[in-house]
Amino acid sequence: MSIRKRTWLTRAGEAKTAWVVDYSDPGGIRRQKTFHRKKEADAWAASTAVAVRQGTHTADSASISVAEAAKLWLRRVEADGRERSTVRQYRQHVRDHVTPHIGNVKLSQLTTPVVEAYRDTLLQSLSKPLARAVLASLKALIGEAQRRGLTATNPARPVSVRIEGRQKRKLQVGVDVPTTDEVRLILATAAGRWRPLLIVAAFTGLRASELRGLRWHDVDLDKAVLHVRQRADRWNAIGRPKSEAGERTVPLAPVVVSTLREWRLACPNGEAGLVFPNGSGNVESLSNIHRRGIGAVQMAAGIVDGDGRPKYGMHALRHFCASWWIGQGFQAKRLQQMLGHASVTMTFDRYGHWLQDDADDHARLAAGEQAIIGSEGITPRIRATQTRHGVVKPLTNNGIRAES
Repeated sequence: MSIRKRTWLTRAGEAKTAWVVDYSDPGGIRRQKTFHRKKEADAWAASTAVAVRQGTHTADSASISVAEAAKLWLRRVEADGRERSTVRQYRQHVRDHVTPHIGNVKLSQLTTPVVEAYRDTLLQSLSKPLARAVLASLKALIGEAQRRGLTATNPARPVSVRIEGRQKRKLQVGVDVPTTDEVRLILATAAGRWRPLLIVAAFTGLRASELRGLRWHDVDLDKAVLHVRQRADRWNAIGRPKSEAGERTVPLAPVVVSTLREWRLACPNGEAGLVFPNGSGNVESLSNIHRRGIGAVQMAAGIVDGDGRPKYGMHALRHFCASWWIGQGFQAKRLQQMLGHASVTMTFDRYGHWLQDDADDHARLAAGEQAIIGSEGITPRIRATQTRHGVVKPLTNNGIRAES
């Protein structure tokens, strides 16, 4: 790697000077980079020499822009068959938050400090959760470019958006989760085809997409269980659950079994054999469930927020079911399985504050003691013994001399 001074005259006869760095990239191709000042050329040459030796350098002329890398990534995501809603979210991240800010930046010029500055820009206009999601998309698209050999490193990997635990608001009964009285009123008010849907939602914790994709073939009323094997996305397309943990078996309460037995006689028939189809037997739309189902039922029951709108969405019934299961004594690992969480950590993160036992620690210890030693307890039987020096010291019943 060498640095040379280049001088030339413009058409107007003005003398110009630049500093040129000549080097070979990791592939052995001769490259040049020009700077206005020697100090800049020296600094760039020093850092690039290290990157070339490590095989992590990509020349600007051989690099693509962040926007071009994003297009390659989105094509890969679609080809991998990712959920339509997931692809849509990624496209929004790229269109609204990545391309406008750093779309024209070459991957070779994208350093960790540049990404950190970009993160700070995002935090000025976006919530922390959204900024973190956008940053995750940036990391993924650079990772795809790295997989294709278009960049040697992923400078976004060390950058993060930290969300403090105190910033994560806990679910509150009566705010995010309906109270028992509210659920009782919702179920008492619901009529027609919405009643069985809301009963199953409140007592099984199924997601709205799982309820919309549930088939009679996956419901065993004799054994009082249902199997979650498919779901319907917001475009009414049927597919497998989003994760392996989503495929699960959920026990049914007696009220769910009796309700489904009755509903099966009136349920519209369709080729898909859905439990909660629309009037034609096809997949019910999510918007219809919210507007004509749980939304209309809450309006009729007077369960509204300060603006007079329905207080809860369908997902609130999933939270209610989790709280109800916890109240019935189900432990965290079993909750994870029934809710279809990918890990028990997710269950604790969401419902950990409900899993905490409010029993007094001392009362718990006292109760545990009774199981070990009984009601009489262990009372040391003290007997005296005289040492050879004439000093009397007590011995406990286990033969250990007590302290003086």
